[in-house]
Amino acid sequence: MESRRQFLTFAATALGLGPVVYWLSGPAVANRTASTGVTRAFPVEKSDAEWRAALTAEQYYVLRGHGTERPGGNALNKEKRRGTFSCVGCGNPLFDSHTKYESGTGWPSFYRPLDHAVATTVDSSFFMVRTEVHCVRCGGHLGHLFDDGPRPTGLRYCMNGAAMTFRPEA
Repeated sequence: MESRRQFLTFAATALGLGPVVYWLSGPAVANRTASTGVTRAFPVEKSDAEWRAALTAEQYYVLRGHGTERPGGNALNKEKRRGTFSCVGCGNPLFDSHTKYESGTGWPSFYRPLDHAVATTVDSSFFMVRTEVHCVRCGGHLGHLFDDGPRPTGLRYCMNGAAMTFRPEA
């Protein structure tokens, strides 16, 4: 992915379109907001090398590179037991299984996060404006928020399973 970004940056620079490609490609790491490029501090901070060592390639791509896993490919989408979904990067509890529901999208979906577990930013990559959901402790990209969910909130937190772990209730 890095070589693709380098190629696009080179091509865009040659054409004088560097800022456009930067805007389209989104942030390279999760603590840079997609809309502003401003770096923010989070309670859990690691170097890029530390993140790469701690995560699988897919987890790194999603959590730190703002990627999206293939729909239907993660076991957490089918997880039905009672328990807690947490951030794979820092262990922060994110969602209670009571708020999980089948959205038919192929990604784990929830109608409400745990209190003070996630935050949102504007994601204006790929000619779209969406609401990005990230972990408040490490800034890791979790997925996106949509307003087509069920009652009682009407919200759909569409999360990447690769960005989370699951701990069943005892």
